[in-house]
Amino acid sequence: MFRFFVISALAAILIAPAEGHAQSSLEGRVKEYRLNNGLHLIVLQRNGAPTFAAYVRFLVGGVDEKTGQTGVAHILEHMLFKGSKRIGTGDWEKEAPLIAKVEKLGAAYDGEKLKGVKADPKKLAALKADMLKALDAERQFIREDEISEVYQSNGGQGFNAFTAHDTTTYLIKLPANRFELWAWLEADRLKEPVLREYYAERDVIMEERRRSVDNSPEGTLYENFIATAFTAHPYHVPVIGWASDIDYMPLDAVKSFLKTYYSPNNMVVCVVGDLDPDYVYKTVDRYFSKIPPQVIPPRVSTMEPPQIGERRVTVRFDAKSQAIIGFHKPVREGNTDYVFDVIDYILTHGRTSRFYKSLVLEQGIASSISSWEGPGRRYPNLYMLQAIPREPHTIGEVETAIYAEMDRLKTVPLTAEEMEKVINNVEANYLRGLLSNSGIAHYMSEYAIIEGDWREMVRYVDNIRKVTPEDVMAAANKYFTPENRTVATLVPLKKEAAR
Repeated sequence: MFRFFVISALAAILIAPAEGHAQSSLEGRVKEYRLNNGLHLIVLQRNGAPTFAAYVRFLVGGVDEKTGQTGVAHILEHMLFKGSKRIGTGDWEKEAPLIAKVEKLGAAYDGEKLKGVKADPKKLAALKADMLKALDAERQFIREDEISEVYQSNGGQGFNAFTAHDTTTYLIKLPANRFELWAWLEADRLKEPVLREYYAERDVIMEERRRSVDNSPEGTLYENFIATAFTAHPYHVPVIGWASDIDYMPLDAVKSFLKTYYSPNNMVVCVVGDLDPDYVYKTVDRYFSKIPPQVIPPRVSTMEPPQIGERRVTVRFDAKSQAIIGFHKPVREGNTDYVFDVIDYILTHGRTSRFYKSLVLEQGIASSISSWEGPGRRYPNLYMLQAIPREPHTIGEVETAIYAEMDRLKTVPLTAEEMEKVINNVEANYLRGLLSNSGIAHYMSEYAIIEGDWREMVRYVDNIRKVTPEDVMAAANKYFTPENRTVATLVPLKKEAAR
């Protein structure tokens, strides 16, 4: 879930004990700045522990990739940890010619490999051996994981990054007196990144794909489900990329993606912690302002056509049966997002949710059932359910029970008690989720870059309160239909799934 937020909890979360203004408004305390190059900076001073959390988000992800270059956003995320001309090297002047040699040999190796069955095995072996030899020579100057080590030695925690369909995000927690160090390091790896050890890292990513998708029943099932649910829109492509695209991804494609999308006018920086906002702005301006903006290419224009019939896909795997069910839905269209959030809480959240009570406790036909919205939020997406039957029950039995419960939403209005329970759950969950600088920075930056305004999060509960039982019935009747449904089932290799 992405949109839930708690207004009533903001005073407890955002107003530090040392401050006496218990009624301070969030909008009055959040400072926003725009650098001349377009960088959007959001700062919330939160006194207390002398620390801060920083989130850097780029409005680019798997959905922005070209055909044949799927996975490039994820590859680039890996490569940004390799450093720059100053970080990650013992002697850049000596390393530079060696990395150029590795890149030249790697491109030649890929070129020969792309010939497929016509590739010369001896030439391939020779090129690979030469590339590995050159890489070994370069490695005497490489300082592995130096960015991470610098952060760690300065009290950093949670240094990480993740790529999604819509965005790419980099995050860290540090002592407040290390903010200038953060600004220097992050700006440095954006201004002059060195994508060292590219061909070795590409092999690491191939192994990551094998582990998380090819050798994973859940990963394989989800990948096939998404590829079936979306026929035209690029949401059908896995964020990690197709195996063949990863294996042949040219380094030049990664560099081009970096130059195009890792631009200050395509990013949001959110800083939350014990720091003066004006100091944060001046420091960010000092280190980031010299990064030139780029012309961002036109965004995805392909729209997924309306689905006109149920779609099904079966995956055979040596694992227990399970299923993913999805229904297409819009985003940012009227109050639809809020209506689906209410539906989601009613159906799957907690031991008192309808699915848990009916399928797990009462009927005992499912061992688990969960739900989420995705694969992204920039474009129309899906409401998805994942269910695992409890042996000896079958996927067919679980499906039937799921549809029966969803059909009840179409005809039986939610009670006032159920609606109030949703509000209480929203408040409780996000009270727990936003007790830290990192939690606040996560949501503020996410809303800012996806919704275009971080303030949308403080309007959330009011919008949830406006949802009526009639809105839920209307949405259920419109979207929970067989023709709008995609189902992926995992069938154990050793037996056919009974239905």
